[in-house]
Amino acid sequence: MPQIQGLTKEEKLQLVEALWDAIAAMPDDLPVSDEEKALLDQRMKAHAQSPGEALSLEEFKARLAERL
Repeated sequence: MPQIQGLTKEEKLQLVEALWDAIAAMPDDLPVSDEEKALLDQRMKAHAQSPGEALSLEEFKARLAERL
């Protein structure tokens, strides 16, 4: 998609957010494998043990913007 190359970092982030929101609106359309469920369980357990290590949404967006 060559149009994406011309977008600014902020526009790319907005596109990612819009795509994610569209996908999240239809959770039943995306099957989750047993491996993915196990990984999610593992991550939830790790978060429960050390919740202070999680990034806020703002921190996550800032790190993502640095990589784009």
